[in-house]
Amino acid sequence: MAINGLAWTRRALALGAAAALAAAPALGADGSLPRIASQGGRHALIVDGSPFLLLGAQVNNSSAWPAMLPRVWPVIDRLQANTVEVPIAWEQIEPQEGKFDFSFLDTLLDQAREHKVRLVLLWFGTWKNTGPSYAPSWVKLDNRRFPRMIDGKGATHYALSPHAASTLAADRTAFVALMRHLKEQDEANTVIMVQVENEAGSYGSARDHSPEADRLFAGPVPAALVRQAGKQPGTWTELFGRDAELFFHSWYVARYIDAVAAAGKAVKPLPMYANAALTSNPFVWQDPASFASGGPSHPVIDVYKAAAPHLDLVAPDIYNPDHAQYLAFLDRYDRPDNALFVPETGNAPAYARYFFAAIGRGAIGWSPFGMDATGYSNFPLGAKALDDATIGLFARNYRLFRPAERVWAKLAYEGQVWGVAEPTDPAAQHQQSLDLGEHSATVTFGRPQFGVDPPSGNDPPSGGVAIARLGPSDYLVTGFQARVAFGLSNPGKRHLMLERVEEGHYADGQWVFERLWNGDQTDYGLNFTSEPQMLRVKLATWQ
Repeated sequence: MAINGLAWTRRALALGAAAALAAAPALGADGSLPRIASQGGRHALIVDGSPFLLLGAQVNNSSAWPAMLPRVWPVIDRLQANTVEVPIAWEQIEPQEGKFDFSFLDTLLDQAREHKVRLVLLWFGTWKNTGPSYAPSWVKLDNRRFPRMIDGKGATHYALSPHAASTLAADRTAFVALMRHLKEQDEANTVIMVQVENEAGSYGSARDHSPEADRLFAGPVPAALVRQAGKQPGTWTELFGRDAELFFHSWYVARYIDAVAAAGKAVKPLPMYANAALTSNPFVWQDPASFASGGPSHPVIDVYKAAAPHLDLVAPDIYNPDHAQYLAFLDRYDRPDNALFVPETGNAPAYARYFFAAIGRGAIGWSPFGMDATGYSNFPLGAKALDDATIGLFARNYRLFRPAERVWAKLAYEGQVWGVAEPTDPAAQHQQSLDLGEHSATVTFGRPQFGVDPPSGNDPPSGGVAIARLGPSDYLVTGFQARVAFGLSNPGKRHLMLERVEEGHYADGQWVFERLWNGDQTDYGLNFTSEPQMLRVKLATWQ
């Protein structure tokens, strides 16, 4: 039975993928540039003139070569991702100074169009996981021209200094060449966003201690950051105390990244962002030497907003599987001045359910890392092996939402979406509550479809639910391994009823009816199993 069930799942996913790809519109259909739109503290990624939900997959770092792409596309197709995040390394495009090679990018663009997916390019330049490993040899081996940081003990640090004008100039030149080639070769806007650098900052030293850095640290805080912080002018230590070195380093790393982004946007103004290697715990203060100091971690988002106006957003790479902490990181980056986007998250089974929590907060996109068949595993941050069952957990999310990617993104931009992931905190008692305004929703996990047995949780935790409001009493509801029960926030003498529950799907932005749920399927709540099911629920009251 297990073998037959797996074979059926593979076949269903393959058929679903083929249907989704066949129905996908031509890339770059309206010719407009992608952009981030914001209104009322909400955000949307606009692609081809309308909101777009980025259902992403990031390949492994060393999969960005033509010979590896045949091991990438089968996984992407099975996932039904609509966007692939792929590194473009400085050493790859400029192995010799001033001589550029974009052959991989051209191959990538051609094959992405064949597979009808969009691309997010990840610029691995001065920083990749804080180090210069992807800088070309003529950069990383010339410490005189391209100096590294000096740590607090006076020793040479591994990370390149953000205060070196020569390094910035070289990185910026390469990035501009990349964006110029993209402008010439991608009129269809297959590439919809660009990540500038990768997990910038430094481990083991809160800041650079070079003579130039020390001079700047002893001086006044730049006026833009003084205004952002709502403080009076002063030195870094006077204004920020124990966080002075963290804020100082973050300011100058952000200014560096902003200069690179600004130069690239002057050529082709695609949305650009910086990703963060996070602290280990969002609830406690940490010594900046213990995490990627200088990068856009949550304590310094305000610094980045002041220092890097050419970045459309900063984004968290979330590899923390703890339920409370994962949600806290989402909340830290979900801001009126910052679109929520998760460009990297773990590809272990436990992470799949967090898709619902992210898109329920109006995230413009979400992307597990390491989604290809090259055999690499970043365990314990991700799965020990990317087997069929693990891929299937992520694929079922995208199978649900790819046909509705525009519908959901529009509703998110209007502030009409909610979502939860199954909790692990014992105090949560295997349930989550959502305030929908006039209505409420209680989501429970680990219950049989029939009867009133209390929730016991799924083993392992795998449930998730997303809800969107289509009208005053009209909701779109979907999820896996969960039960949803609606209520009235202020019932008075009224009683709530499910007037009509339709199962269906979206095609070309329109709801397609399949069947009605009633009787056993609704008497105890709306039960979602491992089957991909989307419901349209009409509520009514009586008294």
